[in-house]
Amino acid sequence: MAGALSTGQGSPLAAVSRPQLELAVENADGVRLAAAVGAARVELCAALAQTEGITPSIGMVEQACRVGLPVHVLVRPRPGNFTYSSAELDVIERDVAAALAAGASGVVVGVLGADGGPDVTALRRIVAAARQSDPSAEITFHRAFDAALAAGVDPAGALSRLQQAGVDRVLTSGGSPDCAAGLSVLGRLVELGRTHAPSVQIMAGGGVTLDLVPSLLDAGVHAVHTSARPRLAGSSGTDRADAADPELAARLAAALTTGGRNHEY
Repeated sequence: MAGALSTGQGSPLAAVSRPQLELAVENADGVRLAAAVGAARVELCAALAQTEGITPSIGMVEQACRVGLPVHVLVRPRPGNFTYSSAELDVIERDVAAALAAGASGVVVGVLGADGGPDVTALRRIVAAARQSDPSAEITFHRAFDAALAAGVDPAGALSRLQQAGVDRVLTSGGSPDCAAGLSVLGRLVELGRTHAPSVQIMAGGGVTLDLVPSLLDAGVHAVHTSARPRLAGSSGTDRADAADPELAARLAAALTTGGRNHEY
């Protein structure tokens, strides 16, 4: 369901007819669901509900990749902050290479430096490891970007760092807890990206709802990321089911295609 766009480093984004859908999943069944609803790709992770996602096993990566939809593997060795030791960075590089060797089309990473912004030096090492394994591998910088924005890092500078490092895409809620709160910043990031990071896609993710889709389309984001996990009845709004809801996933995909404004859950 992708519009026409170029994602290679150094190639400006072409016009996008509509955002791509990326579904966050934990296993091959999730990949099959994503394929069934017309998602462009999946982010494969482990322990999503418990940790907001860590690196899945290689066995799970291999199984997920056999489904046929592009799989982007989250490489995050532990929960917690996004400042890593040299030993942890070595693990990330090795896991990136292993995921791509297992059949992944891309990886999802995030490393912050001492100043709270994206760590260009570490990211370049990771990108080099990825592209050595697969020159066409796509690199997504995950919501560590939101931690950087929340810490006061300049958005234009943060995007520029991702461009310098060779990143293809950034997953962000605009520095807020969810996309609804960060909507205005998401639109600003799209604008800033045209000048400071012309080859970096802005992918909205975090608390995406059906009602929010039209506003995300208006903001001009290049992709939308969701786990399609419904809120649990009686919850505060942050607690969600452990698995994706097939009906909700299909309705989100349809809303991205049509820009429909009459969806609720």
